[in-house]
Amino acid sequence: MAKKLLIVDDSPTELKLITDVFNGKDYAIVTGVDGEEGVAKAKSEKPDLIILDVVMPKMNGFQACRTIKSEPATEGIPIIMLTSKNQKSDEFWGKKQGANVYLTKPFDAAELLNAVTGLLA
Repeated sequence: MAKKLLIVDDSPTELKLITDVFNGKDYAIVTGVDGEEGVAKAKSEKPDLIILDVVMPKMNGFQACRTIKSEPATEGIPIIMLTSKNQKSDEFWGKKQGANVYLTKPFDAAELLNAVTGLLA
């Protein structure tokens, strides 16, 4: 059965770039365009993994990650933060909010795929 990925990014271009990495592979893709939608879809869709941008309207990725990880229904879902925020302090903060993996943009498709495969193994 296909693993369900929730990809949350406010940039349509980035969303397509990220989604394209999983095309033709055994994944079902659900998308969201801001942190609030990401949290709502994490609850309603119960994805196997979430890829989350940080800089988004309404609720940023750090807040969304913290919210998802603090809800019993969604706390076990692995989260990959994929963001242009590339400072060590950002990575530290992202992991403190519950992110399992912290990757920066521009991202390497193979690295992203490996992170997803590793977390779902």
